[in-house]
Amino acid sequence: FSQEIHSKFGGVVPELAARSHLEKLQNMTISLFKKSKIDPSNIDLFTATCGPGLIGSLLVGSTFTKSLSIGYKKPFVPMNHLEGHILSTSFNNEIVYPQLVLLLTGGHTQIYFMQEAEKIELIGESVDDAIGEAFDKTAKLLGLNYPGGIEIEKLSKNGDEDFFKLPKPMINNDNLNFSFSGIKTYINLLIKKNKLNNSFKNNLCASFQKTMSEIIITKLANGINLFKQKNIFVKSISIVGGVANNQYIRKNLEMNFDKKNINIYYPLKEMMSDNAAMIAWACLKNYKEKKNDIFFKPQPRMQVKNQL
Repeated sequence: FSQEIHSKFGGVVPELAARSHLEKLQNMTISLFKKSKIDPSNIDLFTATCGPGLIGSLLVGSTFTKSLSIGYKKPFVPMNHLEGHILSTSFNNEIVYPQLVLLLTGGHTQIYFMQEAEKIELIGESVDDAIGEAFDKTAKLLGLNYPGGIEIEKLSKNGDEDFFKLPKPMINNDNLNFSFSGIKTYINLLIKKNKLNNSFKNNLCASFQKTMSEIIITKLANGINLFKQKNIFVKSISIVGGVANNQYIRKNLEMNFDKKNINIYYPLKEMMSDNAAMIAWACLKNYKEKKNDIFFKPQPRMQVKNQL
């Protein structure tokens, strides 16, 4: 169920999101059990996202799932939303380690290093806006629909990607962190100085998309070189999260890293954006490391631990 109600506001409204969860979750779950012909009493364990995210939505989802866990006397396993994304490519790929994981969502832009399957280390992240947020805010400034990523990708096909030279904050920094708020500010000023016609929109979308792609590729290349200096040779990159649906960004990543004999992995399309399947898969992947924790409190700013 997709919450279309947010489109009129140009972004997610936390209160409406939580109310929608509460309204839809129970009927949806009953319907899914019937459709899949699964008896809930045969389920071995229950899991739900407990962070990071909007606290209202986390409370609804986790409380509902805890109730099922108690009712059917089975373990409840709290799961990290980001772990769900990070491990999603292992569902449909044989991962070659060591690898970098590039997480691109509306709320996060991060680079993780995985020396092996059960170790996750955060090595870079956005210090302000996430990349998905930057897409949405840029689209909103241009008067486009929400979510903005799809709209920008669509218009950019008719634009000149070299028309505007947009800033690339922190691109020359030694670290692997990102910054996107400055790009949004620059675009806001550009819009105020120009006529908001189709030609302008197309060129700006194309230039914005190219700039984002170049920032991502540069940071990943820096990460690969950083580990190379330590005699650690990265063999693969996983691209996860909703922004990984962008075909332009995917094409440029593949063109760049295929030449370096580095495998690029993506999740299944159905597991790309936020979804329950990736949370279930992450739970199955590391359940042996988890304990039943019915009293776990949702954490809006939950961090991924270095060791699963």
